[in-house]
Amino acid sequence: MTAGFQLGVIGSLTLSVASSVAIVICNKALISTLGFPFATTLTSWHLMVTFCTLHVAQRLRFFEAKAIDGQTVVLFGLLNGTSIGLLNLSLGFNSIGFYQMTKLAIIPFTVLLETIFLKKRFSETIKFSLLVLLLGVGIASVTDLKLNFLGSVLSGLAIATTCVGQILTNTIQRKLKVSSTQLLYQSAPYQAAILFATGPFVDQLLTDRSVFAHKYTFPVVGFIVMSCLIAVSVNFSTFLVIGTTSPVTYQVLGHLKTCLVLSFGYTLLHDPFTWRNILGILVAIFGMALYSYFSVREGKKQKCAGDALPVSQMPDKETEPLLVSTKDGGDAKKANGVAHDC
Repeated sequence: MTAGFQLGVIGSLTLSVASSVAIVICNKALISTLGFPFATTLTSWHLMVTFCTLHVAQRLRFFEAKAIDGQTVVLFGLLNGTSIGLLNLSLGFNSIGFYQMTKLAIIPFTVLLETIFLKKRFSETIKFSLLVLLLGVGIASVTDLKLNFLGSVLSGLAIATTCVGQILTNTIQRKLKVSSTQLLYQSAPYQAAILFATGPFVDQLLTDRSVFAHKYTFPVVGFIVMSCLIAVSVNFSTFLVIGTTSPVTYQVLGHLKTCLVLSFGYTLLHDPFTWRNILGILVAIFGMALYSYFSVREGKKQKCAGDALPVSQMPDKETEPLLVSTKDGGDAKKANGVAHDC
C-alpha cells in the first residue's frame, strides 16, 4: 500500500467525519429549532444538488464521466434510495432505542453477507474489536427497545437494503474500475428520483404534515441550502470511503460519527448527557482503536506473506484476486510483487 494511497484513505475518512458531523448539526437546527421535519424530502434535495454539482464539475472537466451499464446503475440507484426511505420509516415506526439497534445490526449483517457471498475472511481479532465497538455504541445510544411487528419488518428491510447497497458500492467500483465520483454521478439522479417521488408521502405519514404547506421563511430556506451544500461533501465522501476501504470500515466510521455527534450535542447544543453516554463513547473509541490496530497489523502480515511468494505462486491479474485481510478489515486486494518493509 503506497503512501499516496494511505494519505488518500486518511483524507477520505477525515472528509466523511467532518462533513457528516456538520450536516447532523445543521439538520438538527433545521428540524428541531426551525420546525422543518421533512427528512426524506430533504434527502432527495440533497441528492439533486449533488448531481447538479457533479454535472457542472464534469462539464468543466474536473473528472471524466464513464459509461456504466444502464440496468446496473438504475437498480443500484433505486436500491440506495429505497434504503434511505426505509431507514426513515424505521425511525418513524420504532422507538429511538430500536432504531439505534437497527443501525448497529448493519455491521454484523454486512460481515455475514460478505463472508457468505464474497468469501471474505474476518479474523477473530477483527470480530472481537467490532463487538467491543458495537457494545460501546449500544451503551451510549440505545435506551428503550419497544417492539412492534410493522416496525420490525421495516427495520429488517432497511438493514438488508443498506448492507447490499454498501457492498455493491464497493464491488461496482472495484469490478468496473470506476471512481467514487463517476459512480455517484451516474446513480445520484435515480436515488433522487425515487426519494423525490416518495418523500412527501413518507414525510406526511411520519409527521402528519405536508411539505408543500410548510411556511418557508428566510432562515428555513437558508438552512436548507446550507444542508444541501454540505450534503454534496457527505455523499461524495461516502462513496469515496466505501470505494477505498470497505463497507465494514465505513460502518465503523459511522459509529465514530455517532459518538462525535453525541459529544457535540452536549457541548454545543446542551443536550442531556449522562455517565452512561460517556462510558459508552469511551468503550466505542476503544473498539475503534482495536479495529484500526488489528486491521493494520494483519494487513502488514498479509503483505509480507504475499511478498514471500515465489513468482509461480503469485495470482494472475486476470483471475480472481487473492483474498487478504487488509487495512479495511477484510477488503479483497490483489497481492503484488512490489517489495515492502515488513
